[in-house]
Amino acid sequence: MTQAEDQEEQPQGKTRWRRFALTMGISTAVTAGLVALTAQGVIAASFSVSGLPFVVTADELQGTGFEQYAVLDQMEPGSPNEGDTGGQLILIVSAIDNAKLSNLCQSISLGGTNLKLTAGDADHPVTATKLIVDSDLITGDASFTSIDIGQDASTLTRVPGATGGIGIFGQQAETVNIKHLRQNNYATTAATFNLPGLHMSFSDEGC
Repeated sequence: MTQAEDQEEQPQGKTRWRRFALTMGISTAVTAGLVALTAQGVIAASFSVSGLPFVVTADELQGTGFEQYAVLDQMEPGSPNEGDTGGQLILIVSAIDNAKLSNLCQSISLGGTNLKLTAGDADHPVTATKLIVDSDLITGDASFTSIDIGQDASTLTRVPGATGGIGIFGQQAETVNIKHLRQNNYATTAATFNLPGLHMSFSDEGC
């Protein structure tokens, strides 16, 4: 989410990760390397993604233990959602060891309607441990403490068990805070995920 050291205290704005790919070390050669690493099990591909993005918003995200690095996600062969991607998506992993989100909203467009989920508020936030999200777009007003930018993704330590491939651009911080968070996600995993006040329904409007 940041590109320069002078942004450490209060980086903010919008990042389109596909356009940021070169900075993140995703050249054609590195993409080929990611394919190989995924095949060898060096990068854990926990499941095949559907290829359908979903929107996640929150008034505020607070996290301890934060990492980011690039990843190559795969769709099932022959997926109708692969388009011109070849069934592969270069995305950014955002991993948080312990996370709290206030006024969480998640929605996915299903063609004419949206499946929408809401949960948590400022007094009873959504909580998650080992939260890992694969995104191609993140916006918000972000701040970090004790941030390291440009670290080899294979050596990240802030979220135990979450690392990228050798030679991939990575960054990590002791804490992260993002207000007015909005993400375009393709996958989410968590060790635990607690959603107080959960409400899920079909809606004419997304998040």
